[in-house]
Amino acid sequence: MSLSFYDCSVAAYLQVLGGVKTAMAKAVAHSEETGLDLQSVVDFRLHEDMLPFSFQVISVWHHSLGALKGLQAGVFEPPPALDPLDFSGLQGLVDEAMAYCTAQTPEAVNALAEGPMVFRIRGREMPFTTDNFLLSFSLPNVYFHATTTYSILRHLGVPLGKIDYLGQLRLGS
Repeated sequence: MSLSFYDCSVAAYLQVLGGVKTAMAKAVAHSEETGLDLQSVVDFRLHEDMLPFSFQVISVWHHSLGALKGLQAGVFEPPPALDPLDFSGLQGLVDEAMAYCTAQTPEAVNALAEGPMVFRIRGREMPFTTDNFLLSFSLPNVYFHATTTYSILRHLGVPLGKIDYLGQLRLGS
């Protein structure tokens, strides 16, 4: 069996989103045990020139749910401006992305393969195919921001391991 466009997009997004969801749930439990201030997590930056935890989670949301909507429309743009979110609100974005991805059918997503795709940013357009957008832009971004989310939580003492990052593995029989 060969990989499908659904496997490479929705299934990958769901695995990453599941890992982020688990890591964030562990952060809440850690907060309850230690008093870690979750608002300070929302605003935390690994380095002064890096964007905060909230941006990382918003980016995981946008490069999964938003990318999938972009693949469907043939156009992807930077995320919309959001009102400031607390930790619970960020968890809600992850849940929203998981629900949207779960609602997609393999047939509908597979039909998006090899289509035209444009990334619009600051008045410029970057032409892609849906395949190249997914493999060279969307997936690397979702993995990068999920890794940074995990790294911030780990840095702040949340007891996480590699399996928390990996999420639900897609095992064969």
